[in-house]
Amino acid sequence: MLIRYKKTFEKIAMGLLSFMPEEKDVKKLQQTIKEYESNEDWHLYLWKEEDLLGAVGIRIENEEKAVIQHISVNPSHRHQGIGKKMIDAVRTQYENRYIVCADDRTESFVKKCEEVIQRDQSI
Repeated sequence: MLIRYKKTFEKIAMGLLSFMPEEKDVKKLQQTIKEYESNEDWHLYLWKEEDLLGAVGIRIENEEKAVIQHISVNPSHRHQGIGKKMIDAVRTQYENRYIVCADDRTESFVKKCEEVIQRDQSI
């Protein structure tokens, strides 16, 4: 399930976000986390099953779009559908108020997850 980021999850969130290629640098990662903590248009969620396994970051743009700008799954839990579950949960949470879309960095992953979601729904 998606849970909202809290300061107590900072190290876990930074670890999960560090799996994204653009977030490898510690200073960049710290700036990203600070932006999620201070910018009311940035929302960071963690995916929890038994443990915290993934992170997804949303940026609200022009009061009309919810842009998925970060998405990451712990490498030891990849290929288990967690990314798909996170995208689905974000869509469910935001689609009544915003157009949910991806940015350039997350677009290919989000598109792949949406194809799996659509395929699963047609079965």
